Amino acid sequence: MQEPPLKSISILVPMFNEEAVLPLFYEAVDAVLTQLPGYRFEYLFVDDGSTDGSADFVRSLAQRDPRVSLVVLSRNFGKERAMLAGLDVADTDATIVIDADLQDPPSLIPKMIELWEEGWQDVYAQRRSRAGESWLKRSTSRWYYRVLQSVSRVSIQADTGDFRLLDRDCVMALRRYRESERNMKALFSLVGFRKIALPFDRDPRAAGGTKFNYWKLGNLAVDGITSFTTLPLRLSSIIGVIVSLAAFVYLVIIVARALIPGGESVAGYPSLMAVILFLGGVQLLSLGVIGEYIARIFSETKARPVYLTSEVRLGTPGHAPGRGDDVPGAAGHDG
Repeated sequence: MQEPPLKSISILVPMFNEEAVLPLFYEAVDAVLTQLPGYRFEYLFVDDGSTDGSADFVRSLAQRDPRVSLVVLSRNFGKERAMLAGLDVADTDATIVIDADLQDPPSLIPKMIELWEEGWQDVYAQRRSRAGESWLKRSTSRWYYRVLQSVSRVSIQADTGDFRLLDRDCVMALRRYRESERNMKALFSLVGFRKIALPFDRDPRAAGGTKFNYWKLGNLAVDGITSFTTLPLRLSSIIGVIVSLAAFVYLVIIVARALIPGGESVAGYPSLMAVILFLGGVQLLSLGVIGEYIARIFSETKARPVYLTSEVRLGTPGHAPGRGDDVPGAAGHDG
């Protein structure tokens, strides 16, 4: 009787200026994959407009290991879009998303596959600790997940990044979400499917430096909140109603004092300016919230490609080094 074909798994690696750590990453992951002979693996590197030799290293790696595929974006589109580019190319039974900095330990891959074989479709690594990160970054990350969870209509997994195994059904579902302002952490939750957490302790970066600063993380937080809830708009309306009622009550009190014989005179310039400045601040805040949503509507209505590729090299999952072929990609490929 003919044996069933081996299941195939993609190791999806979004990267941006990771030349210093890529050799260590490949060595660490390959040591784990050699212990799993019952599967056909491929490496799928997505270069998000790197300015160092990241893409060159992967090209040289592909000449030695035909399991290596490379997708080069035409510029830096951001990690969220780079992941979508990889998911669009992945054509395997499952996909494992992992960063190249080795903060997410490849040693978890066998356990992820084991849980996948038990029927779980989204095996996500959940951080117990975050070594090598400042107190401020750990705290803001924890607060962000709490806020996103409280305002979102779907369950968002706390302390969870992009490191996870996705079943083919999950990948196909994620491909259908083509919005330009993306927050993959929320999209992972939005598509549903059977999920299970895999707790781990996150390591510090093996080499190089982080590509995220607090400004980029802040933008990502705003994207996540505005993409998955209209609560800020509702809060603006509620605050407007409360301030209007308070202003009306204050107006009645001032008029009553002026009309009642012997009453106090109307408050002067300081109190008037305080009320005007307060109301003006509330109005500007509400307009800012509305503006964030309008900006996203404007961006989506243009229907621009989510990403563009300048090069696509596809390897052969499971083939031994030296037996694969490169498949050049067309420049300007739509995402």
